[in-house]
Amino acid sequence: MELNERKLNILKAIVKDYIETAEAVGSRTISKKHDLGVSAATIRNEMADLEELGYLIQPHASAGRVPSEKGYKLYVDTLMSQADLSDEEKNLIKDCINSNVNDIKDLMEETSKLLSRITNYTTIALAKNIKTESIIKHIQLVNLSENEILLLVITDKGDIKKSQIQTNICLEQSKLNLISEGLNNKLCGKSIQDLDNRLIAFIKHEIGEHSNLIDALIDRINFDNDEESLFSLSGATNIFNYPEFSDVLKAKSFLNMIEKKDAIDKMINSKGIEKENVKIIIGSDNEYELAKECGVVTASYNIGTDLIGEISFIGPTRMDYARIYAIVNYINLLFNKNR
Repeated sequence: MELNERKLNILKAIVKDYIETAEAVGSRTISKKHDLGVSAATIRNEMADLEELGYLIQPHASAGRVPSEKGYKLYVDTLMSQADLSDEEKNLIKDCINSNVNDIKDLMEETSKLLSRITNYTTIALAKNIKTESIIKHIQLVNLSENEILLLVITDKGDIKKSQIQTNICLEQSKLNLISEGLNNKLCGKSIQDLDNRLIAFIKHEIGEHSNLIDALIDRINFDNDEESLFSLSGATNIFNYPEFSDVLKAKSFLNMIEKKDAIDKMINSKGIEKENVKIIIGSDNEYELAKECGVVTASYNIGTDLIGEISFIGPTRMDYARIYAIVNYINLLFNKNR
């Protein structure tokens, strides 16, 4: 059975109407509301074909149709056109970015809060620690016990990184001083960003022994890690505004889910449809079981090639993907203009 242009237009109309109303869409509604140039009877036949192809579902025998997960994916991947934002929305977003553009963490957090209010979805902001331009000033290793070493790294920005490292061998302080001296000779004056595989291999060759220890030290010297990232959740209870989550137990499960950072990580890192800097995860594509009735849209933002943060939107499967896509692209435009 051919998925022709008319079927695609009808599917697009049904998805858009269902996103707006959360009610099954009938052929007469499509005929009156959308100028498709065909009768309600023809639309009804095409809807039956779309159901047979797996793009629509009929909840009840006498009801209209609703999009299936397959239907949403086709819509997002090929049929969706970017929505228009109102001047008021654009001004709110622009003012928020202009007010926080000099601080990445504030920028991601405040923008996420605003977007939760504008869209009525739950939003999550992740602002990466971007200390990759920090210059290493001094490195010191200190013997704490027989199998434990303290690593101290001081940067030109005054940051002091402390990290305890477990070892399989006992290294006296005199030996640690020699390793510290070697690391200082090779790394002082370099940025965290310079710690690539070639440099690490060179350091291990020059210092010689204890290569496993060097791997651990280099890993800890790197400032760009998750525990130093800002994680901000906004609009957690917005989900109660959608009939799909009117069931108290389902809503409670959703709230429990978004309180767990490991669940959020698994949810937003699932594979999905990728469109430029945006990833859209629909229903069962989500690896986290409790999120399989949700849609998740995640936009990533960069300075040059460095990822500085992400904003994720979480809502029901019928969330307004076209509007979210328009918002995140507008933010990206403003952000790059300000940088």
